[in-house]
Amino acid sequence: MHGTFIFRHARTLGRALFRPVVTLAGLLLAWQALVSLTGIESFLLPGPADVYAALLQRGNIILPHAGVTLTEIIVGLLLGVSLGISTALVMALSGEVRRWLMPVLVVSQAIPVFALAPILVLWLGYGLASKVAMAALIIFFPVTAAFHDGLRRTDRAWIDSARTLGCRGWRLIWRVRVPAALPGLAAGLRIAAAVAPIGAVVGEWVGSSAGLGYLMLHANARLQIDLMFAALLVLAAMAITLYFTIDLASRRILHWQPETDHSDLR
Repeated sequence: MHGTFIFRHARTLGRALFRPVVTLAGLLLAWQALVSLTGIESFLLPGPADVYAALLQRGNIILPHAGVTLTEIIVGLLLGVSLGISTALVMALSGEVRRWLMPVLVVSQAIPVFALAPILVLWLGYGLASKVAMAALIIFFPVTAAFHDGLRRTDRAWIDSARTLGCRGWRLIWRVRVPAALPGLAAGLRIAAAVAPIGAVVGEWVGSSAGLGYLMLHANARLQIDLMFAALLVLAAMAITLYFTIDLASRRILHWQPETDHSDLR
């Protein structure tokens, strides 16, 4: 029985990993073929083998910088998600607040977040705070918009039924509207996980003394392109791991809402 359980999970994991592994292998082969067929110089585009060698040889340099960037991403993610959820709840509770706040949120998206990076560094310094603020800013709007949209679209029949049973105010929000909005929040969190590294790295490019963005800038200036690509791969691995961790957690939490296969819609 125990062996059957392990075999079933191993088979499910194998199916889940098959396509990503094949896709990754295909991309690496295409990369190596481009380098081999064009004869491009390694200081312009190193091959996968050169980048892998840089990862092994300079791992002691890359890992501390990766730790700094990962800290910025995680703290920025927690801050941005907390602010986004709080703002969405306040707007759902008060129509007056929503009417004042929503135009401000929409107009704020007209300002490129990257243009704010020098100002944040000026105000918050070259340390962790400015990068966390950049990551939180870039996360805030998608989380707020997705969660607020989910709160607004709660099935009217569910709300009426809850009110009939005496559920009102915060109890109605917590027990009916928030669970109904969780799929929307999960979509916002997936977007947040994908864009959070962008905010942290842009902050490091503007001004920092550590982090993968800082390491990439210095490697580029010294024509250590293999090191630059190695740092970029580590950053991509962090972003992909973060995305799939949030995706897996949201699937487990939202097990009561099975996904619709596109083939079912035909």
